[in-house]
Amino acid sequence: MKAVILCGGKGTRMSEVTEALPKPLAMIGDRPILWHIMKIYQYYGVDEFILLLGYKGEKIKEYFLNYDWQHHSMQLDMATGEMKLLGKKENWKITFLDTGENTMTGGRLKQAQDYIGDETFMMTYGDGLANINMFHLLKRHQDLGAAATVTGIEKKSQYGTLKVYNGMAQSFSEKTDSIGMINGGFFVLSPKVFDYLTDDDQCVFEAEPLQNLANDGELAVYEHHGFWTAIDTYKNLKEINDMWTDGKQPWKVW
Repeated sequence: MKAVILCGGKGTRMSEVTEALPKPLAMIGDRPILWHIMKIYQYYGVDEFILLLGYKGEKIKEYFLNYDWQHHSMQLDMATGEMKLLGKKENWKITFLDTGENTMTGGRLKQAQDYIGDETFMMTYGDGLANINMFHLLKRHQDLGAAATVTGIEKKSQYGTLKVYNGMAQSFSEKTDSIGMINGGFFVLSPKVFDYLTDDDQCVFEAEPLQNLANDGELAVYEHHGFWTAIDTYKNLKEINDMWTDGKQPWKVW
């Protein structure tokens, strides 16, 4: 199964970092947010990723092109130029898909359709961490048979809220300031979801597509009551780094 990660936003609320780097490369300890997300998926057997790039996407390419020698011990034969990495390497297969600097989330996802193929896949945002059991999330999706399953988080937030009945979303309202079940990312999506997307770069996945999926009874909800956070601001990033330094890393399931 593939995991699609949205990595293209400009992260304007974290300008201390994002003037130089895309937000998914903001560091937690000595690894970027994106690495932590991919390690969560890897723990559950997902090792093929499609990264939907936009703002400073070349920096994400550079990070992974340099990953092996930066994060492994190595031997170098100066006479032949032969390099041998020491230790276990990641077995990730990564597709870096340039989707445009100003493209919205639905437009980015639509561009990935040919690379995803006719199979169910996972999707999340490049700035969220959680200790979600992906096996349970996938089973929820399979049991309810909807086109899409979203992870619901109970909290007060500016994020999109879900009204849920018997595990299905009755409605989806994006960016309301209220207490309720919010969109926590970490989706499971079937190919049918592409029928709800347009080729318009300004298609916002969290607007009409999710609203229409809910209206059609095609948006299931997996309720997660464990750890979850979205890293939206520099303050959020500092808080997560403090947790990492203190050894309190609830998202570290690997």
